Amino acid sequence: MMQRHILVSVIHRRAAMPNHVRHFAIHADQVDRARAFYETVFGWRFEPWGSPNFYLIRTGPDADRGLQGALQERQQPLAGTGMRGFECTIGVDDLDAVLAAIPRANGSVVSAPFTIEGVGRLAFFEDTEGNRVGAMQYDPGYSF
Repeated sequence: MMQRHILVSVIHRRAAMPNHVRHFAIHADQVDRARAFYETVFGWRFEPWGSPNFYLIRTGPDADRGLQGALQERQQPLAGTGMRGFECTIGVDDLDAVLAAIPRANGSVVSAPFTIEGVGRLAFFEDTEGNRVGAMQYDPGYSF
């Protein structure tokens, strides 16, 4: 009986947590070189989308697409030797509420929300450790 209660509790917590990772982005100095790397190593598929040097990444087959990503040209030069990583975007139900909560939790909003037509509203913030993260309120009906 105790195991069933724990399982129900875990399922309930999962269902009550709508703010899941929905997107990642790889910034590259040489987009073609980075694309070839990820195609060769992981078998990911790349689809041109929007501006030049911007691709949607398909990390899985059509039946199970996996996590959606993007490969894009780096907008700012790298400085220093610190950690480099992927940009992560968290899907949220209410972007304005999330942006209001960030400074109360000692983070900082680093970009005003902007709209990506047909996708949704996106803003970037830094957590208490200086990690930059996206928060996106997706348009109703938008599908990956």
